[in-house]
Amino acid sequence: MAVFKDTDFLYEALGSFWQELAKRDEFIVPLRKADLVIKFEIFDPPATIWVSPDGVKLGSQDIKPDITMKLSGDSCHAFWTKKLSLPVALATRKIKARGNIAKVMKLLPVVKPAFALYPDHMAKFGL
Repeated sequence: MAVFKDTDFLYEALGSFWQELAKRDEFIVPLRKADLVIKFEIFDPPATIWVSPDGVKLGSQDIKPDITMKLSGDSCHAFWTKKLSLPVALATRKIKARGNIAKVMKLLPVVKPAFALYPDHMAKFGL
């Protein structure tokens, strides 16, 4: 069974996690410097999360992404619980990416502190 039971639950749990990160200067300031628009195309369940210098948006948007990451909801959860690293996920195609992946790799140190926040956030949703 999938970690996120449906799209609404994914937006409620994972979407709110991203929105909380966007409120933190240590996350949003480097993202603004990078000037990247990242689109996460999630399947199982279907959802779209946009991360950009303007913050986080959920669902369909009329925005052109610099980078598109296609992955399952379970792969999202595995990444944040440190069970799946980005380089391994890309190599095994658990995450399919289009765009300048080198720029995304440079942002990994920015999201590193978020790994510690994820378990407590997800616990609010029974995960």
